Parts: sequence; structure tokens; C-alpha cells
Amino acid sequence: MTLAPETTDLKVELALDGDWFAVCDLSMLLPGRGVAALLPDGRQAAIFRDRSGELFAIDNRDPFTGAAVLSRGLTGTHQGRPFVASPLLKQRFDLASGQCLDDEEVQVATYKVRTA
Repeated sequence: MTLAPETTDLKVELALDGDWFAVCDLSMLLPGRGVAALLPDGRQAAIFRDRSGELFAIDNRDPFTGAAVLSRGLTGTHQGRPFVASPLLKQRFDLASGQCLDDEEVQVATYKVRTA
């Protein structure tokens, strides 16, 4: 079965330094898959849309390896919490809080995200 592409003019925006920054069209976010976005300060954000349509944005850099790969990770849920698992060493990061589910001392940055 082929899904028809979503048609919308909505943009996904992240809160940065008290302002909103557009990173992509909402139609670019497929449920269960991430998209990387380059931010004005050179950092990268990993943006996700879950199957219910909720948006999440975290730092794209894997703190265990230093590689910018979290947007390519596998998504899932653990005890009702959405997460992404790093494609390299498989540590899981809570998409809402950035907390590593496998090492409580590690956390990645999160961003407020909206559509506009």
C-alpha cells in the first residue's frame, strides 16, 4: 500500500533563544522516523513525529560517541515513554525529557517544538 503524501503549509519550528526558528515542513516528518536540522549556531537537532502526531526535538549528537546520528535512530516506547535508540551503541533517549533510559547520568538537550 502506498500512502499519499500529506499536503500542508505548516512549518515545524523550534524555540531558540526566546524566538521560533523554522526547521522544516511538517510533511517531511514521517511517523517513527527522524529528521536532522542544522541550527543557526551550528548545532543539529533531531526532530521526530510519533504515530499520534506529537512532535519532539532533541540534540542530534549522541553523547556516547559524539556522532550526530540520533535522527537516524529507531523509535519506540518504554513504559509509555517515547524514545529514540542511537543507531551506534543503542542507548535509548526519552524524546520528551532527553534523559538516557540506559544511563541516568546522561541526558541530551531538548527543544520546544510547534507547528505554525
